[in-house]
Amino acid sequence: MEANAPQFKLILGSSSTARRKILADMGYQFTTMSADIDEKAIRKEKPEDLVMALAEAKAEAIIPRVSIGESKGDAEPTLLITCDQVVVYEGVVREKPSSEAEARQFMKDYANGHAATVSSVLVTNLVTGSRKGEWDKVEIYFHDIPDQVIDKLIEEGIVLYAAGGLIIEHPLILPYVKEVVGSTDSVMGLPKALTERLIKEVL
Repeated sequence: MEANAPQFKLILGSSSTARRKILADMGYQFTTMSADIDEKAIRKEKPEDLVMALAEAKAEAIIPRVSIGESKGDAEPTLLITCDQVVVYEGVVREKPSSEAEARQFMKDYANGHAATVSSVLVTNLVTGSRKGEWDKVEIYFHDIPDQVIDKLIEEGIVLYAAGGLIIEHPLILPYVKEVVGSTDSVMGLPKALTERLIKEVL
């Protein structure tokens, strides 16, 4: 570990491959735990409130399962990062598609149109109890997406596990992304700059 690296343990409370990759790209070493909560049980009118409430529910589910060093005085800080993301299309929150037909409809809607991702990041310092969270919003504009591209994506299946059936970094979709207003890492589920800032704030 570098001399100037902050001494803390990091837990990513997510099973998302994209989030793991982003956090690793940021140079952190971490372990992962997944919350396994019933996300459908949590409902909020505004997408910003919903993703924050879900990140908090995930933290609450994971915290009891983490053992912190016996004497808190000399325990190195352990930080837990929990996140959530929804896609918003014409004001409506979209979660993971419930079927192939729904995934197809989602992608047809985005063609020549736009969608937004709202992502939350919540960082909890498990030793001090300090907790900071915020949300980030990114707008994505699309060109027309050909039917055969949509067919291929559905056949391959990854989009069925993505919020709103939206994966902009996918090689099949990339050519049809017209503009991203905001950061791509945020769309992938973990806004780097925001995560860095929250980590510093809870330390």
